[in-house]
Amino acid sequence: MGLFSLSDRASDAALVAGLALNDEPSATAFVRRFQGPVFGLALSITRDRVLAEDVAQEAFLRAWRAAASYDRRRGSVLTWLLTIARNVAIDAIRARRSTPVESGELELLLATTLKGAVPDGAGGRVEALAAVERLGRLPAEQARAVVLAVIGGRTANEVAEHEGIPLGTAKTRIRTGLLRMRQAMEAET
Repeated sequence: MGLFSLSDRASDAALVAGLALNDEPSATAFVRRFQGPVFGLALSITRDRVLAEDVAQEAFLRAWRAAASYDRRRGSVLTWLLTIARNVAIDAIRARRSTPVESGELELLLATTLKGAVPDGAGGRVEALAAVERLGRLPAEQARAVVLAVIGGRTANEVAEHEGIPLGTAKTRIRTGLLRMRQAMEAET
């Protein structure tokens, strides 16, 4: 047998099914397959390598606990897992600070990120650079919504208020922006 097991060659959905059955080779292959994107997202949100590692670990634990409820009709495994990771990261940021990012700091963060600069704390990581590059390819209103939601830790309602747009529009901008970023990431692999 080679370096990788049969589980490493299984489909994403098969790995989730194995995860739900507590199959150790499936769990190992699942983490191996998705650790890069999960850590990259966690790092881009938390802007702290140690916290991002904790977030990634918690995201995989939550995915393991929720594996039996995964429904492929609602989205890809990657989308499902990145949603879990995003929620864990935002929870971690909110737990770390008692108040949200101040408006002035948030505007500076928006301007810095949308100009193609990696936010402080990202440490020049390849994942952060790639995420900023993908953000730069989005229409400005989608990029702003994604930065506010993912990096700024704002809810869709808070994005709507900040941008002066209806809640449905904010949700669509966030969802569409994240979908386009995911498609760009998948095209790069």
